[in-house]
Order: sequence, then structure tokens, then C-alpha cells
Amino acid sequence: MKLKLSDVRSFLKRADMLLFFLCLAASVMGLVAISSATRSMGASYIYVQTFALIIGIVLYFLFTLIDVDIFADQWPLLLVAEVVLILLLAVVGSEDDTGNRAWLRFFGIGIQPAEVVKVIYIVLTAKHLTYLKEYRSLSSPLSVFQLVAHLGFLFALYMVISGDLGNALVFFFIFLVMVFAAGVKLYWFLFGAAALALAVPLAWNFVFSNNQKERILAPYLPDAIDPTGYGINWEPTRAKLALSSGRMWGTGLYQGTQTAGNGLRSKHADYIFACIGEEMGMVGCIVVILLLMAIIIRCVHVGLHCQSTFGMLVCMGMAGMIFFQLANSVGMCTGLTPVIGLTLPFFSYGGSSLFTMFAAMGIVSGIRYRPKPSQFRYGSEL
Repeated sequence: MKLKLSDVRSFLKRADMLLFFLCLAASVMGLVAISSATRSMGASYIYVQTFALIIGIVLYFLFTLIDVDIFADQWPLLLVAEVVLILLLAVVGSEDDTGNRAWLRFFGIGIQPAEVVKVIYIVLTAKHLTYLKEYRSLSSPLSVFQLVAHLGFLFALYMVISGDLGNALVFFFIFLVMVFAAGVKLYWFLFGAAALALAVPLAWNFVFSNNQKERILAPYLPDAIDPTGYGINWEPTRAKLALSSGRMWGTGLYQGTQTAGNGLRSKHADYIFACIGEEMGMVGCIVVILLLMAIIIRCVHVGLHCQSTFGMLVCMGMAGMIFFQLANSVGMCTGLTPVIGLTLPFFSYGGSSLFTMFAAMGIVSGIRYRPKPSQFRYGSEL
């Protein structure tokens, strides 16, 4: 089949090119920051991230063309894939430097299954919520139990196998955003908060390891948890030093002292925001936040202007995922939140994170790409 110029123009008009260029701008800025952070560690990091970016761009346009409803209709297979990806960690998973069994490594290439599972979970939850809204009572005890059971099973399975609290909390936040957007009655949130207040002490005493407890308490009780400052608070302290030394305009690319030294071991991944703050200053940090907030707002906009409940919920789930990881990354580098090992979307080093984010945004673009009946066309077409 011969591709016509008019077909290309039609595709570019219907696809969400604004969202694409926002993602591309964030990724390119991230590449520059990673290049600076890893200048003494070899060029392999840039090669991997660049290759992941190319794959991500392809996936963005591929998922723009594919109707996500087709995937959602195969929800039993998606549910199996969700579980199998996590179970693989128990069989062939590898630990990272925090002790979390969160990686699959083949031939020197690391893949974090949680990145893919988060997207699958969003699609599955959107499908389930849509079904409940259309054919059941969304706020009935049985409906809420089914939704909580899915989250609880996924959360517990992932935590038991990997010990990765960070990504487990992402699932929880995605769930909150999506059930709120779907219209679950507010009294269920109050009931859930009360249940959580009872469950947290039990989890603290019987589920969390000592290392996890220390990481959670370290930002708030530094003298009690790490009185010398050379233990669990070492990197967070270096991150705050990096941010403060950058001031308004930064020290300049490849000129940061914390970025160049060994104070921040995860400077290209978990602490990329601190590296940007040191070398690009407050201005660079503001640009990072504005780019990611623009991506979040764009996801919400597409969701509010699409024709289906399912599409709206998928977009809200994607927006919630990015927002939580942004808030955690900024909070972690400024000492406001615990260090739980989450990437800063599009900026942090990590091939699986980068191309999965592009695929996720491609799904959002695909929701916009689907033609809408005239009765659903309202608002501005940005």
C-alpha cells in the first residue's frame, strides 16, 4: 500500500503532536543532564538512553495508531501478563543497590517490569471501572471490593516479591486518582482512610523491613536514624547541597561538584533532579516541573475531551502516575519525602522507564486520535 502525503498530514493532525513534542523536549533535556552526570562513568549510559528514546518515539506513534480498546477487550490476557511479569522477578529477578528485587537482566540489559505493569494496571482498572459504571453500581460494596481486591493483590504480590515500596505506592496513587475520576462515592474514601489508619501500624510492625522503616523516617528524624550523616542520609544531604549550590542559573553543564563527585551514586537516576538543579539552577528545575506539569495537564485535557469513560479514565491514570513520580522526585531531592527509588519521568536514566513512558503517552495520543461523533465534540481542539 502506497503511503500518501495526505495520509501523513491527516495522521499528524489527529495525533497529539503537542504531547509528543513535550515528551521529546523533556527527554532531550534529560539526555543532556544524564550526559553531565555520567561524564566520568563512560558513554554507555548515553547510548542506552538514546536507543531507548528512539524505541520510545516508535512506540509513541505505534500506540497512537492502535486502539487501546482492542487491548482492553483482552483483559484476561492483560491480567495474566500483569501477574507473570511480577512473578518473573521471583524466578530470574536481580536486586538493585537498595536490595529491592525489581529488575530483570539479560545480556547486560536491565528491564524493570513495574514500568510495564503500571500501564497494564491503568488499562485494566479503566476497563473495570467502565464496566461497573455501565452495567453495575459503581459504589456498591461488591464493586468497591472487586476494585480494592485487584489493587491489594497486585500491591501485596509486588511487595512480597520485589520489596520495592516506591512502585507499589505508584499503583496505590493511580488507583485513588482513577476511582475518584470514575465517581466512586466519597464516603468510600473516608472508610478507606480509616481502614488504612488501622492497617499501617500492622504493616509497620510485621511487613516493613528495618531498612524500609529507616528510609521512611530518615527525612524527619535525621539525628535519630543517621546521627553521623554518613549512612542513609548521605545521598539526600548531597542532593540538597547540589540544589543549594546551583542557585538561580546553576554552575553550568559539566561543572557541578556534587554531580562530578561520588556523593550521589544515583545521580543519573533517582537524583537527576538534584543534578539539574546544581548545573542548571532554579531555572532548570522550574523548566523540568513545567514540562512535566504540561504533560500531565495535556493528559487530563485529552481525557476530558474524549468520547468515552474508558478513554477518560486511562488518561487520568496516566496523569496520576506521572504526577506522583514528579512529586516524589522533587520531594526526595529536597528532603520532604523519603527516598523510595522512583524515576523522574522522561528525565531519569532508565531505558525501560523511558520507552514505557512514551508508549503510555502514545496511548493517550491514540485516545485523541480516534474520531469523535459530533455530539461529543466540545471545547477547544488544541
